[in-house]
Amino acid sequence: MGKGCETLTEYILINYRWVFVCLFLLPISFLHDLWFYLRNWVVFKLTSAPKQHDSKVKYVQKQIREWASSGKGTQMCTARPSWQTVCFRRAKYKSTMTKIELDLVDILEIDVEKKVVRVEPMVTMGQLTATLNPLGWTIPVLPEIDELTVGGLVMGTGIESTSHKYGLFQHICESFELVLSDGSLIVCSREHNPDLFCAVPWSYGTLGILTAVEIKLIPAKKYVKLTYQAINGAEHIANHFTKASKDLNNEFVEALGYSEDEAVIMTGTMTNEVENDKFNAIGKWYKPWFFVHVKGMLKESSPVTEYIPLRDYYHRHTRSIFWELQDIIPFGNNPVFRLLLGWMMPLKISLLKLTQTPATKKLYENNHVLQDILVPIETMKNSIKFVTKTVNVFPIWLCPFILPNNPGFVHPKSGGEQLYIDIGLYGVPKVGGFKPKEDIRKIEKYVTEVNGFQMLYADTYMTKEEFRRMFDHDLYDKLRKNCVHAFPDIYDKVSRSARD
Repeated sequence: MGKGCETLTEYILINYRWVFVCLFLLPISFLHDLWFYLRNWVVFKLTSAPKQHDSKVKYVQKQIREWASSGKGTQMCTARPSWQTVCFRRAKYKSTMTKIELDLVDILEIDVEKKVVRVEPMVTMGQLTATLNPLGWTIPVLPEIDELTVGGLVMGTGIESTSHKYGLFQHICESFELVLSDGSLIVCSREHNPDLFCAVPWSYGTLGILTAVEIKLIPAKKYVKLTYQAINGAEHIANHFTKASKDLNNEFVEALGYSEDEAVIMTGTMTNEVENDKFNAIGKWYKPWFFVHVKGMLKESSPVTEYIPLRDYYHRHTRSIFWELQDIIPFGNNPVFRLLLGWMMPLKISLLKLTQTPATKKLYENNHVLQDILVPIETMKNSIKFVTKTVNVFPIWLCPFILPNNPGFVHPKSGGEQLYIDIGLYGVPKVGGFKPKEDIRKIEKYVTEVNGFQMLYADTYMTKEEFRRMFDHDLYDKLRKNCVHAFPDIYDKVSRSARD
């Protein structure tokens, strides 16, 4: 009877998960966000966050020193539960390590003279836009999903449609504050401790515990003037996209591909002026999901221009989690659903992870792709052709970024600054006989061959030797000598065997 009930529950959660999501997870997501933003407003307005920060950092130092004095029995990691991260997998290694507790969720200081904002690592992109935009400021690279945290974007990576001008999220950071394996506190920047500053991005918390980040500020305007252009033909898509990415008059560049031969390229600039008949507040709860709105541009024979509120633009993919939500709530873009329940969106990714059963996890693993590959832009046409043949997932996200030749984990193999493209693969593969491990291995091999990289939040099936060929470990290995006993090697945190 117990087994039958369990099977029935799993059947409902797999085939009718939308019932559970709509009745429980949506209201909880809404109430959580309401509480969190009210809490942050109170902390930022009515308390002295920097003084609280100092005491919180001292608590981190205390825990690490206690770990050292106890005999260093196990390596350390943060105590943040795996379900709270955006990464689909849960970290198995956390169950065997000493967990360091953190409560680092505050915006500490906005310095308009220095044009920097200082934040704790668990500050989210949603917090930053809600705080900075009304003050007339923003950060140059602001990844679009609300729940993404500064710490995740530093220790992993982050990209946005401004990255063709500014690079990855790490390239707009001015300094990192870390607690090292001996409990000491250090601040690193391009001028002070530059090796550590270059090695921290992509290191996944294996060189120290991140406690604060200083990020560059730029002036913000009220709207984004966004132009959509439908392009047909793989060669034309690659040529138009490359040209748009190299034009630095475009502040924003991205594309959504709906097939190998159909894409909409979007270019934009910030502005304070609006043509009223072209205004579109895409962030309103009753508006169509952004990727559906963009797909409608395929039928337009000439470019279409709209004016979008800046914060709406930044979080344009949040409500539908790019296009992932259509597989969870199939009718989520229906006008009736949007009107009645859309105000509770976005659904929190962390709650989706928390409520997964073993059966839904297995179903997801065997019938789903979640990968971002970073390849030189010259390979764009062939790369799209390859991933179409291998997994055939559409839509795909296309985002250009400039990659400087800085030392560290990720830099161009050819030397010098180089333009790359992020190809985001999110969804259900349409290729016949999809095999998760075998097909992702094919993608990993291809990416290595074209001197590209794979984002580390996704499944990594590479061997350790293959992983070290893809990423430059020279600087990392040099700095790891002092903390190899304290933190695991990065491969042991991101490989598929380390994740449940």
